[in-house]
Formats: sequence, C-alpha cells, structure tokens
Amino acid sequence: MTFEEALDFISRQGRFAMKLGTERTRALLDHIGAPDRQLKGALIAGTNGKGSTGACLSAILRAAGHTVGFMPKPHLISYTERIEVNGTPISEQDFVATLEALMPSFEAVGSELGPPTEFEMLTVMAIAYLAPRIDTLVCEVGLGGRLDATNALDLGVAVITNVALDHQKYLGSTIGEIAREKAAIIKQGDRVATGCEGEALHIVEARSAAETAPLWRLGGELHVNAASVGWDGHVLAVSGPGFEHSDLRLHLLGEFQPDNAALAVAGAHLIGDGSDKAVRTGLAATVWPGRLQVIAEHPRVVLDGGHNPAAMVTAGAALRRLIGSERLVAVFAMLSERDPVQLLAALRTLRPDAVVFTEPASAHGHAISPEELVNIYGPGAQAARPASAALEQAKELAGVGGTVLVCGSLYLVGEILSLSD
Repeated sequence: MTFEEALDFISRQGRFAMKLGTERTRALLDHIGAPDRQLKGALIAGTNGKGSTGACLSAILRAAGHTVGFMPKPHLISYTERIEVNGTPISEQDFVATLEALMPSFEAVGSELGPPTEFEMLTVMAIAYLAPRIDTLVCEVGLGGRLDATNALDLGVAVITNVALDHQKYLGSTIGEIAREKAAIIKQGDRVATGCEGEALHIVEARSAAETAPLWRLGGELHVNAASVGWDGHVLAVSGPGFEHSDLRLHLLGEFQPDNAALAVAGAHLIGDGSDKAVRTGLAATVWPGRLQVIAEHPRVVLDGGHNPAAMVTAGAALRRLIGSERLVAVFAMLSERDPVQLLAALRTLRPDAVVFTEPASAHGHAISPEELVNIYGPGAQAARPASAALEQAKELAGVGGTVLVCGSLYLVGEILSLSD
C-alpha cells in the first residue's frame, strides 16, 4: 500500500462523514491491547485555541525532558501532521505500516459494530504508533467532546479553552448545549484547567464537581498578565496554585494567545512538569503554523486558520492593532457546512479594503463557490481561482506597503502555506 492508497482507504467514507460516539474507538483500542491506558498527558477541548494551547503544552513538556506525542487537528499540508513525536510528524512509510498492522482489528471490530470512520481509524492509528514511543501525550479534541473519538482516552488532565458558537449542527444551538458537550471530556478524578466564562464556566464547574475533578479557572486560580511587543509576540507572567512565572516570551501573535499559553502552563503543572526553566524554554520555542503567521513581506502576507465567527473577529482585531491603518486585503474561502452570513459578518469587522474570494482544491468540492460569496458580500469583493491566483491578485491590490490576510478556512491556509515552502 502506498501513502496515497492509505489516505484513500481511511477517507473512503468521505472526509466530511462522521458517526459521533466513542464506543467503536474504545472497542478498537481494547482490541489492540488498550495501549492508551498506560499514557498520561492532557486532552484539550474548546471552541478556539485548542491547537495553540496544545502546541505550547507540548513544547513545555519537551523542554522538561519528555518524549511527547501530539495529536493536533486538522492538518495544514500533510495528513502526517496529525501524529507527531517531539514535533516531528510520522513518516509516510510508518503511517502506511501502522494502518496495515491495524487492518485486522478494523475488520474484526467493524464486523460487530460497523466500519470505523476516518477519524476513529486515525485516533487508533495515532495511539498505536505513539504509545510505544512516548511517555506523555497531548491530544486535541476533534469535534465537541462527549461524542468525539478522542474522548475514549483518559489522560488524567483535561483542558477546556473556551466555548463559542460553532458546529451547531452537531453540538447544539446554544452556549450551554455546546459547553456540556465539551465539559464531557472531564472524567472521574481528572485535574482540570479552563478559560471558560459565564454559563460555560458554570457548566464546567458542575461537571468537575460531579467527577471529583479539581478545577483551575483562568481569572480565578490562574492569572496571566501580558504585554504586546508587536510582531515579536508577548511578554507575560503566569501564576497559579503553588507556582509563579514572570518575564516569559511568547512569539505567537494575537491578544488571545497569552490565555492559551497560561492554560498550557497550568496543564504542565497539573501533569507535574512545570519547572520555570521548562515553561520559559518551551513557550519561547513554541511555533504554531497558520495562526496569524507571517509568511512574506512587501506586501506582508499573514495566514490565519480561524474558521468560526469568534476566532475570525478576535484574530482580525489583533491584526488590525498590529497594522494600524495599512491597506488590508483578504483572501477568503469557507466550507459549505458553515453559515456564510455569520462568517462574512465576522470578515467585515476586519474592515478590509478589498476581498478576493476563492476555493481551496483540498476542500474536495465542500467549499462555497467564490461567486456565491461575492454575491453575499457585495461591493469590494471579487473571485479568483485557483487559490494561488487569488493570492497574487490580493497582493497586487494590497501594494508593497499593505497586508494580505489569508483566512476563513484551514484548507485554504494549508494550500497557501504549501506554496511558500
């Protein structure tokens, strides 16, 4: 089996198909000897910031001397990015070998419970590959929490970054409903950190109490103070029960990133590896591609994969603070599962001087057509295909002193990022 054949096999039901629930994932893990039962680490849920928090936590744990497995979602360029050891993705050869070794288990469990989905297979593949190679695992939840395949895992620490409206088709139409889905990653005796507020925080608190899970709350037990240093990121101080770190350097852009970093610091302490040196070294070394990432200058080209209204508004506001009154042109695409009225309203808050709508090839026909987006958006918008042509068009519109923001879809961000390599 080639790597391309392996990808075709696991996505045969369609990259956008899903069957929510953990029963089959748990059965698959048990069928291969439950290697996850020996792993410690953190399961990270939340509407936004999961990946950044996971990247910071993984970097801190590596700086503390651990061999760290990381399961981020989704990938930007290569599917192999979803299974990492110490920041290095699984090789294509090992990806294929892992899948082939698990085929009998997929068939055996599938004969009883139905064929596993792409995400269930990926989760089991990641655990099968990582468990013998690592001592600590950081796993980003895919969708929601309660019924996500990763919720078959219990790593001892649960982090819930925040709750906003997203994936309402699957998670519910209110903050409360979505928060209950995400809070369900908290299991009996876990140690928990959260950045949730309001109703979502009350739900996380109730779940933690029900599961006898000690809880650290950002703005409660956890405190972060940060100062922006422009395009260099932030200087911050983070404190919590029994620890205090000051003059930390974080090179991730956006006013929301210090909160993510603080949750990562809390996660490291809850795991038991939050020495000042590890925290300081890890945060300074953290990189997280595709999140307010600058890939070119003159004009400046910035990538941001935020693809729900809350993420786009906060990232856009952060970018506006950095560029001031500079000319801004957006290159935008979005998947058909999302509400274009809501996302385009979020896009308008960036006050772009022009927008070039496009369609990423990797979305496999699941993107809203750029022409439809132009019609909804109105004046100041145009369409271009492929994404590379849209980028060139946007750069011309921005001029050498302007900024181009590529946003709306991680598939689009990944496609543009691959062009810059």
